[in-house]
Amino acid sequence: MKRVVYFFWLAPICFAQEAGSGFDVRTTISAGAFYSDQLTETPRDGAPAAAGFRWVLYPTWKISSHWTVAGAIQTQSRPYLSEDFSSQGYGVRTNILQGYLCYSQFWNGGSVAVRMGQLSTAFGSFPLRYDDTDNPLIDLPTPYGYYYSTVSILGHAGAQVDANIGKVDFRAQLVNSSPANPRSILAHDQYANWAGGAGYTIRQGLRIGASTYHGPYLDRHSPFFFPGEAAPVSLPATAFGVDAQWGHGAWNLYGEWQHFRMDYRAIPVFTEHAGYGEARYVLSPRWYVAARLGYVRANAFNGHQSYEFAAGYRANQYQVLKVGYEVAPGSLRNTVALQLVTSFRAFSIAAN
Repeated sequence: MKRVVYFFWLAPICFAQEAGSGFDVRTTISAGAFYSDQLTETPRDGAPAAAGFRWVLYPTWKISSHWTVAGAIQTQSRPYLSEDFSSQGYGVRTNILQGYLCYSQFWNGGSVAVRMGQLSTAFGSFPLRYDDTDNPLIDLPTPYGYYYSTVSILGHAGAQVDANIGKVDFRAQLVNSSPANPRSILAHDQYANWAGGAGYTIRQGLRIGASTYHGPYLDRHSPFFFPGEAAPVSLPATAFGVDAQWGHGAWNLYGEWQHFRMDYRAIPVFTEHAGYGEARYVLSPRWYVAARLGYVRANAFNGHQSYEFAAGYRANQYQVLKVGYEVAPGSLRNTVALQLVTSFRAFSIAAN
């Protein structure tokens, strides 16, 4: 009999079975269509309607009961997410979100895993749900994004330790750059950053957690590195966040609150706090509705709220169709979106 144990924080999952090895490839393909007057504004200056796609591959090679190689490779068109609506041009980009070697050990009531390679940030809880199959809405919550966000979904090079002991889970991570500005291993201005967190499962379906990160976040080519500023290595960013998840019956609720401090010398220190609450209600085996309310407050710009609503229809075991409407700051920023998500196992081979 095979036994599969899930960590809270591993995505793709470092898993262990009693014996055997194998190779597995899962994939998620999303196609989206959007209508927003924001697409007509400078610098994009395009038509109000656009379409895009995202394709994520999750290869996993289980070498033995303790060793696994896993990854997440994303190819995405631009525009696709709402953060692309205010950027110039069109194109396709590929990112290795994760790609790591994992050693895991399991015992009754506990587990530990060590990963080295390209890793998602250990800060916050949404990175576990960034796949369109797991995200009941279409956009990302505040303050997550890919570029120029306080918490990026892009990967970092480094190492991480995860541990579960009973109802408590821990994680600690050391990487080459900040979640506020992920840097390639070939880029300049890489500085050690650490992140970590812990959580407690009060009862099945109810978990609370906290996380933090700290380290230099600027590079000399960043639009936020201003003339006359001190060396990036001397300017750290510090963040703290709390999160909660609850699931019972037809309901699933998620929430996060985060506070950020970005140090400067030439200008005042930048501070921001943001949060969101999200709910999904399953109407039937095929239908659900979801909503997400978010906000941002900062000392350098006016705060704002965002509101996103979606209805989802599960056509079959592989596909989900979502229809969404997002209300964001400004009279030209509302978005109507349609998204079709297809997720399946593309290839699998196992040996015992």
